[in-house]
Parts: sequence; C-alpha cells; structure tokens
Amino acid sequence: MISRILMKENLSFKEANLKLSGGLTVFSGLSGAGKSVLFRGILATFGFGESEAKFVELELDDELDLESFGIESESENVFKMLKEKSTKYFINNQSIGKKSLQNLSKSFIKYLSVKDNNEFSNEKFLTLLDTLESAKNPNFNELKENFKQIFQAYSENSLKLNKVLEEEKRVEELKELAQTQIEKISKINPKPGEYEELLKLKKRLSKQDKIEEAWGKANGIFEYEKAVLDALNLSEVDANFFSECFNELRIIAENQKMEELDFDIEALLDRISDLSYLIKRYESIEGALETLELKKKELEHYENLSFEKKELELTSQKLKEKLEKKAQILSEARLRNLGVLQDFLNDYLAKLYMKNLRLECVQNDEMSLLGRDEIKLSVSETKLKNLSSGELNRLRLAFIATECKILNAGRGIIFLDEIDANLSGKEAMSIAKVLEELSRFYQIFAISHLPQLSSKAHNHFLVEKNGTQSRVKKLEKEERIKELARMVSGEQISDEALQFAKTLFED
Repeated sequence: MISRILMKENLSFKEANLKLSGGLTVFSGLSGAGKSVLFRGILATFGFGESEAKFVELELDDELDLESFGIESESENVFKMLKEKSTKYFINNQSIGKKSLQNLSKSFIKYLSVKDNNEFSNEKFLTLLDTLESAKNPNFNELKENFKQIFQAYSENSLKLNKVLEEEKRVEELKELAQTQIEKISKINPKPGEYEELLKLKKRLSKQDKIEEAWGKANGIFEYEKAVLDALNLSEVDANFFSECFNELRIIAENQKMEELDFDIEALLDRISDLSYLIKRYESIEGALETLELKKKELEHYENLSFEKKELELTSQKLKEKLEKKAQILSEARLRNLGVLQDFLNDYLAKLYMKNLRLECVQNDEMSLLGRDEIKLSVSETKLKNLSSGELNRLRLAFIATECKILNAGRGIIFLDEIDANLSGKEAMSIAKVLEELSRFYQIFAISHLPQLSSKAHNHFLVEKNGTQSRVKKLEKEERIKELARMVSGEQISDEALQFAKTLFED
C-alpha cells in the first residue's frame, strides 16, 4: 500500500504531498486541472510510462521481493524517480534500471488502462477452477500434487530418453571417438610426476659435456692430496678436516659420471614429446588419466545403450499411462466447475453492464504441468483481442473481482484511468460497488468525473488549478458532498444536486 506521495515540479504542480490510507483513492476535479498529470507521475515512478515530474517519492509498507533485484528490503520501502538530463529510478536509495523496475512492479501493480491480456492466463483460470473443486473435494489438492510429481518424473525420464535416442543416431561415431582417446592415452601410459622427472634429466643431459670437461680439469687437484697431507703432518696439524673435505669432493665428482645410467636419448625425447601432447590436450597428466577412466565408462555406456533405451521407454510408458489417468480426473473436475466460474464472471459483468462471456475447456495434445486443459474465453462471440480498451478493462475488473471472491485473497495496487468515462450514473454506481468490494483486498487509485465512484472513496482528493498552478487537496465529508454536487450540476451547484450528493453517502 502507498502511504505517502511526494511530487515536485511536475508541469503545473509545484509540489504535491499526499498522505493515504488503504482502500479506494479517487482524484476528481475539472478537466485540465492536472489529474492525469498527477496520475502519470505516480505510475512513472513504478516504471509505467513517462512523466515530466522532476522528483517523485512514494512510500510503500508492502513486503516486496526486492532481494531478487539486488535491493535490500525495508519495513517502509521508498520508490523515487529523479529527472534531470535523464530519468533515474531508486528503491530505498539503491539504483534500479527501468526494465527491472517494471518487472518488479508488475508483480504487485495492475494498471487497467494498459491493454494487457495477462489477467486471463490459462494458469489463472485453472487455479480458480481447481480452487472451486478443492472447496468441495478435500482430496483434490493431493491429486494435483501427485499429478505434478508424476509429470516431473515423466519429464526427467523423457529428457534421458531423448538423449539416448540422440546418442543412438551417432553411437558408432561416439564409440569410435571414445575408443580413439582410450587407445591414445593407454598407449602412452603416463605416470603421475613422470614428465617433471624427465625434464630434469633432459636438462642435466644438455650440459653433461660441459660438466665432464670441467671435472676433467678439476680432477688434477687429487694429485696434490698426498703432498698436502704430508705438509699438514710435518706441521703437526690434525689432517682429518682435509681428508673429510677431499672425500666429499671425490663423492661429488663420482656422481657426475653418467656411464652407469642405461638410457636412450632419442627415446627420452620421444617420451617427453608424448607426455607433452597429453598435457596440452588434457591440461595435466592427471587430467589425461581422469579422461581415460571417463572414456572407458562412456564406452561401456554406449555398449549398453540398447538396454538403457529399453528401460527408459518402459518407464516412460508407465508414467504416461499414470499421467493420462490423473489428467482425465483433473479435466473432469474442471469441467464440473466451468459453469460456476462462468456464472461468477457473468454476475460481475452484468454489474459492469457488459455482455455475458463464454468459457470453453479444450484438451491440448501436449501435456503440461497443469494437465491438458486450456480455457478459452469469448464475449458474445467476440474474441478477446477484438474488445475495445474500455470493454477489456471492465472484463479485467470482473476477473479480478471473481478471483478475490473465489480465492478470498488479493494483494497489490490497481490503477484505473477514468474507468467510468462515458457511462451513465447507473453504470458508474455499479462499477463503484465492484471497486468498493475489491478495495477490501487491493489499494485502488482512480480518476473519476462522476459522483457515484467518488462517493465510495476512502481517500478523495480534489485537483484544482488556479492560473498556471495546480494543487491537490484531500477532502473531508462536507467538502466531498460539495464536490459530488459539482460533478452533478456543474459550477452552479443546485439544491437538488446537494441533496443527491448526500444520498450517495447514505447508500
């Protein structure tokens, strides 16, 4: 529910600051006073249409799903629109794009001046029919849930079966590809850590000649070992340190010799090349080994494909038979309640001075999570798309009212732009009573030129213009009676008009 509206610099409005309660809010006033300007400013803040307002701020106390749009929710959510060179939108001081704002707003706002058929989605019709059946049959919801579970299992099984059928078309090609990879990796037969060890050996081999030449020159030092020991002994110096040092040096020199290693340099280079290929192809030796095991399992899967296909086809057939039975029970229940739903809708359409509609339930070839049923709607043989905007909006109103009556629930905000235009007083009062009933569930905003709708308002605002400036004022009872009388008789308010305005409050 919108609890406050603050608007600045909106064409003829310098500022409008409105505090609201729930229920039905009506804006009335002379033509050209600025009612539509005010209305467009509110709607634009939710991303619907454009407005010339420089600043609009709306406070809502609803619980909204803001987190999925990356915005933190608060107990009082504040929507803002700022217009300078471009228009920017904010919720709780966090920026949001216009498209995201529209998607969010559609979840809780119904704008009945937009030609939108989403109100009459097949899912909504089926929900109402199923609710009517649930009220009579306490086991019906369990049936629906069971149908959904079977349908989900059938869908998952169908996906697996389709995959197997696709694989079957090219199974020989897939087997050959898997076998090729298995043979390639198995032929090389890599070992974890082998590649790194071979690289170290290759590096050592590449400088072996230089190592041998250097140690050939260095070996001359051993010719002086005895002379040094004699000198140390004659000098009565302990020669152990020198002997230990020379022993260490002799071990190092021996370790540099490659004669005892039995290897083929060409084979070493070929091995490194093979391992390098595997690393480039599979990122690592470990990756190649994992792929080897995976391809072995794939090959086994392809070999058993005909058996797997048979099992999936058998399961699919069993699930389909169960679905058909459950779907038939759903269809029969919906057909039983189709007339009841049609009567509910036609009762409201009669109140709204619209012709009767007809609902038809047809069976689709394709099964869905909702079953096979599709509800088709026509108004006196006229298809939905051929209705005028006014007719469509009243039909939407009848559907929303029916939805609230059957579900005993409703949530959000409804915007109506002159829904009572060009109607008689009797027709306007009928619409007013439907809106009064709806206002128990929805907050409703309407522009009206007729006293019947305005008399049912919980918040009645007068929009008036003085020179070039517009202002909006909330009316109390006596002021409302005067405004209703003006709607009846014009600028010169007659006693009869005042008396009629008073009787509207008594209805």
